[in-house]
Amino acid sequence: MSEDSSALLSRLQQLQCHFTWDLKPDVSPKRLITRTEIDIEFHQSPYKGAGCFYSLLAYFRYLQDQREEALKLLNQSEETIRKSYGDESERRLIVTYGDMAWLKYHDGDFAQSQSYCQRVEDILVKYPTGSSGSLLPEVYGEQGWAYFKVSRSSISKAIDCFRKALEVQTHDVEWNTCYAVVLYCGEQKHKKSQVIKQLRFALEINPNNAALQCKLGTKLAAYKKYEEAESLVMKALENDPDNPHILRHSGKYFRNQNRPDEAIVVFERGLKRGDQLSSFNYQLALCYKQKIIAEECRRRFSNREEVRKWRRICISHLEESVKRKRPFVEAWAELALLCAETGDMSRAEEAYQQCLEKLPEVEEEKDCQTIHQRCGDFHHYHTKNEAQAIAHYTKGLLIPLKKYEWKQCAKKLKQIADRRLAKNRGDGEALALLGQVARAEGDSKKAAFFYEKALNYDKDNEEYLSALCELRLELQGTSSD
Repeated sequence: MSEDSSALLSRLQQLQCHFTWDLKPDVSPKRLITRTEIDIEFHQSPYKGAGCFYSLLAYFRYLQDQREEALKLLNQSEETIRKSYGDESERRLIVTYGDMAWLKYHDGDFAQSQSYCQRVEDILVKYPTGSSGSLLPEVYGEQGWAYFKVSRSSISKAIDCFRKALEVQTHDVEWNTCYAVVLYCGEQKHKKSQVIKQLRFALEINPNNAALQCKLGTKLAAYKKYEEAESLVMKALENDPDNPHILRHSGKYFRNQNRPDEAIVVFERGLKRGDQLSSFNYQLALCYKQKIIAEECRRRFSNREEVRKWRRICISHLEESVKRKRPFVEAWAELALLCAETGDMSRAEEAYQQCLEKLPEVEEEKDCQTIHQRCGDFHHYHTKNEAQAIAHYTKGLLIPLKKYEWKQCAKKLKQIADRRLAKNRGDGEALALLGQVARAEGDSKKAAFFYEKALNYDKDNEEYLSALCELRLELQGTSSD
């Protein structure tokens, strides 16, 4: 590396932009591109215009080695920011110019790279922060949004960025809206009161924001404040009736309230908008499945013809869902179950195999857990392949997200083990299953008891012995504390 290029690299490393923030996506760049394009199309950003999204999308294109497209997007970012912010654009262009400097450097255009470095440095001289370690709030904001969009694991970093922006501009609409959104998505790490308080404050200064209304409504419903929740969700639908994100979240709100008919109306509206989001068919299928389950749970189950019709509609929506460019893998699992229920085992088995084939593409743990639970049910109830049912339920159990699907996996494994032990009290595998469930539930003492019993009947089983040793060490550590 020449002295000039070495000096340039040193300048580049001082810039604040997507190339220097150590962004670590938890999904593929291709999927990030799809998400960001949808966000741009429906303006899913608290910012004026979509300048920050164009620069973020440019970085994802760069990761895909699509540099020409990345350059076009950065130019579009600058144009959009200037159009949206006018005389206040300069501070908003720091990140875009930083990205441009890096892109030109990677293209070997050192002169242009230096030029963009100089532009950033000139802006920072014009707008000093007062401290060498602090950034302008506009930079904190864009950095926070980048962390938020690339990875769930970066949400805490995003929250920290927006807090720092708010320390400088306490009542800024954009930073308060962003802060509310990222707190909402990272609520498991923050008190519910903090999330609701910030959502309310953000809505006070941005009262017609449909995304905030929808999020606050959903959150309030979870805490049984149904009247206010309903009002907010309805306002969100009035304020942004064609936004697929609002339709999706509002529809899920109604479905979670056991109001599938209202959810169906909302999801069908989303479906009529086209195929920007591939989830509407899948969500409609879940609504009809909810109607089927509710009818079948009635004491006087007399509406059999209606149930058959709903099942056909449900299967039709699942078939449409799996045709999508990027189908929900969960849809294949649901399709396998529904087809098996209608007796079409050939199509059911085909759907199940498609599900298994596409399972490695699934990037979110909660989706993997759902799929394993559904596949477990497929084998447990329809193919009667107990070994496969146990394998899927176990995989779902070992994903540490204790939601409905996790509870179902634990419940079914217990049922299988109890049934086997009723026939043979010396069934070591069944005892080990109970040990595994107890361990997943956090009861190490009970788990050790079952593994000890399992080893009485299967003395040379290394898996049981290893689990028991680990449990004894855990118990020993607990007692010493």
